[in-house]
Amino acid sequence: MQHFASDNYASVHPEVMAAIAAANDGPAVAYGDDPVTERLGERVREVFGDRAVAFPVINGTGANVISLMAVTPRWGGVVASDVAHVNTDENGAPERVGGLKVLASPSVDGRLAPDALDRWAGDRGDVHRAQPVVLSITQSTELGTVYSVAHLKELADAAHALGMRVHLDGSRLANAAAALGTGLRELTTDVGVDILSLGAAKIGGMIGEAVVVLSEPWGEGGATTAPGAPRSAAEAVPFLRKATMQLASKSRFVSAQLLAVLGEPGSPTGDGLHDGLGEGPSGSPLWLRNAAHANAMAARLRAGVESVGADVVRVTRPTDANAVFATLPRPVADRLRTDYRFYDWAAGETPDRVEVRWMCSWDTSEEQVDGFLTALTALL
Repeated sequence: MQHFASDNYASVHPEVMAAIAAANDGPAVAYGDDPVTERLGERVREVFGDRAVAFPVINGTGANVISLMAVTPRWGGVVASDVAHVNTDENGAPERVGGLKVLASPSVDGRLAPDALDRWAGDRGDVHRAQPVVLSITQSTELGTVYSVAHLKELADAAHALGMRVHLDGSRLANAAAALGTGLRELTTDVGVDILSLGAAKIGGMIGEAVVVLSEPWGEGGATTAPGAPRSAAEAVPFLRKATMQLASKSRFVSAQLLAVLGEPGSPTGDGLHDGLGEGPSGSPLWLRNAAHANAMAARLRAGVESVGADVVRVTRPTDANAVFATLPRPVADRLRTDYRFYDWAAGETPDRVEVRWMCSWDTSEEQVDGFLTALTALL
């Protein structure tokens, strides 16, 4: 069965697989004290800035929970959009594991407005309320939209003005950067993001993400003077990573994937914003090539869906990155699913219709998109 369900369904990119195989060259020190993880640290500093520190973890939920725990005291709250992954799709992990309170704010097409923080500002100092201490942003959003650089800067500035830290869920950061024509640093370090969940699985990786500390925000350890207590997020993350069962013993294989996605140290700078999207390792970095392709396939899919006729299939949200949302008759969606897997997202305009999400990934081909559109047209 072919899929348009999620970029998590995609296969592992050959360059990532080759990097894993290359890392499998005899024994290496465990728990991240290996040459591959050291090279990853170098590359992360090249891409995100000299102060960036990377900590490989096993999955995206772990990256989000550790990131938020590292910059949030036990009495803290995390302001996020109502559709944020940390609010809707992590089974309460920030609350259950991190002991945090997610403060959900209404969004428009998945994006928060800068005034979204205003509703929580009055809770500061109130012992009856979780203290709003972190703003969590998803880029690109769960609804397939993208924050502009200016929008991100405005949100980060508003958060910092309130004494809050800024976390960015970057499971699809590559897709956002490719859509905007920017580098990864321009969407993170340069706009004021303090800590980043860096995704790899959705952009060609196998298993593994990373927590990247971009500044030196104080974590829970900053509230105590106990000997040996972590004094910053970068010092807290190693302990949190172990305590939350996200420290892989053979971390080199996680690091190898991230390194393949970002490119080896000393590879083309400027986040690879140059010609050669179709080239190999010597051209644009893998994250850019894969994200640009996934975005292009989503644009092709949207154009084909729109040609079917808005009276039957209605595109419901902007297609900024690699997701297409649309409503269509439920029987059509169900029959289409016999050959193509995808998920329902929400109720449609009427009981006989449903909103669905179609995702494209690095390995989605033009032939697959066109075949999907042919099947959809035939059913209609």
